[in-house]
Amino acid sequence: MINVTIWNEYIHEQNDKIVKEIYPKGIHNCIKEYLEKDENFSFKTATLEQEEHGLTKEVLGETDVLLWWGHMAHNKVEDTIVERVQRRVLEGMGLLVLHSGHHSKIFKKMMGTNANIKWAERGEKERVWICNPGHPIAKGLGEYFEIEMSEMYGEPFQVPEPDETVFVSWFEGGEVFRSGICYKRGNGKIFYFRPGHEAYPVYHNKYVQKAISNAIYWLYKGEHAGTWEDNFNSTDNMERKEPIEPIEVKGNQVDHTYQK
Repeated sequence: MINVTIWNEYIHEQNDKIVKEIYPKGIHNCIKEYLEKDENFSFKTATLEQEEHGLTKEVLGETDVLLWWGHMAHNKVEDTIVERVQRRVLEGMGLLVLHSGHHSKIFKKMMGTNANIKWAERGEKERVWICNPGHPIAKGLGEYFEIEMSEMYGEPFQVPEPDETVFVSWFEGGEVFRSGICYKRGNGKIFYFRPGHEAYPVYHNKYVQKAISNAIYWLYKGEHAGTWEDNFNSTDNMERKEPIEPIEVKGNQVDHTYQK
């Protein structure tokens, strides 16, 4: 069983009539209702308004794969929660960042960049090309799939060079974008998946749903994901006082005490 937590800031769906009509139960529940057809998944949902944004130590400790959707409230996510999520990714939890989550605190923290893009909201047709048909995330998606109405994202996408690029999108207005990219951080995997928008029914698209499902399987590390030993948190000085093998000390030594 893969334990999946779907996080959504859940603001547009409560405040915007059009968005509420498209996603009456919230984007998180729209995604959950499709994925629930797979008996290998177990689900929790969490939202910004909950205490600790619904991402307590207990919830994250039980989460194998975390889905993240945010748009207008990135700065309202508490830094302590971002650090908690980062820690779990380093330990082995998978992270699936959706659409405008590219500007979330957690994605930018994992990337080490501003993750800026070009964008335009024109309801353009999007054609998502599969770059590597043999990749597990691309399973069952054919040569490409199309989204009838989408928000345009364009290059340059200011992120580090991905370990793998699974999808590249072409938009009706001529722009292109790396829309499905993979990273490894510590013991965990990260997948950024661009398709999705609050004012368009993108998460009702069967190919988008299939890609998300495939990504969860790829992100899952299994029961023995390992731990992440952060020496900087466990000790002030990492000096090994005694060598493993006998050795003669040579050269000069200086004070390595960290200044506070």
